[in-house]
Amino acid sequence: MKQIVCLHSLTPEQIHQIEQAAPGFEMIVKNKKELDPDQIKNAEIIVGWSRTIAEHALQEDSKLKWVQTWSAGVDTLPLERLRDRGILLTNSSGVHAIPISESIFAMMLSFSRQMHIAVRHQLQKNWKSDLTIPGHSTLGEINGKTLVIVGVGEIGRETARLAKAFGMHVIGVRRSDKPEPNVDQMLTMDGLHEALGQGDYIVNVLPLTEETHHMFDAAAWKAAKKGACFINAGRGPTVDTSSLIDALNSGQISGAGLDVFEQEPLPTDNPLWTMEQVIITPHVAGSNDRYTERVVDIFTENVKAYTQGQKPPRNLVDYERMY
Repeated sequence: MKQIVCLHSLTPEQIHQIEQAAPGFEMIVKNKKELDPDQIKNAEIIVGWSRTIAEHALQEDSKLKWVQTWSAGVDTLPLERLRDRGILLTNSSGVHAIPISESIFAMMLSFSRQMHIAVRHQLQKNWKSDLTIPGHSTLGEINGKTLVIVGVGEIGRETARLAKAFGMHVIGVRRSDKPEPNVDQMLTMDGLHEALGQGDYIVNVLPLTEETHHMFDAAAWKAAKKGACFINAGRGPTVDTSSLIDALNSGQISGAGLDVFEQEPLPTDNPLWTMEQVIITPHVAGSNDRYTERVVDIFTENVKAYTQGQKPPRNLVDYERMY
């Protein structure tokens, strides 16, 4: 019997949901340490990925035909080897739209109301009504401010929807300038610096590709509106960390909310840790109690089509674009 190997825990109900959509397939739900090499090599479909299973999954006698990742990003996978083997690759794009957009707004509202500074004073039992940081501008309320979203996909669309509810002006930047609901102006990537010059808040939700690596560099910070607030909920290496630190020190960027980094975990000697104008979260913006449920829904739709001889309809990765 054909096999589906899932590396992540599922409830009995979720396993049944997948089995109903994939008649003729046996479901094996084990973590990477519990799987033996033969189970990996015999899997036609693998849900999730791990470097430790790649050795067996990509051998010449492997039966692997399709990988459904547990994440939206695929930059850590062996894309060339998967492509050369003709293996289908789908990701979990869309799962993160609600939790990450809410995390983005948690950071934006914290910066606008200086909540991150208040919490630090609270820990010191310090009653201080002036929450400004000397030498840095304070953005105040977000109503009426301009939000620039770089990389308008599922997360960007939901972020734009929330932004309009707060009365913000929204500028989007992506490969296509096709209009989107809740985005007042859409620019292509060629217009990135033009957009940055207008943003009170700049949100990066770009995937990591050869094109986007260090897209936010010294030139980008120079082009940005002075005193803008930057939030990175995309991929760490899309930002040149040293130039961001310089921009924060100079006040060109007034604050940064960072969930992802070039090096993770962020080294303890990195200056970002001790900057008052920085909020750090450990790559958890997409975490939530409905994550598995949403991945299973995506996979169920895909596997139903796959068993009927069709390509997975949702989130099929373009190996050339790397997303």
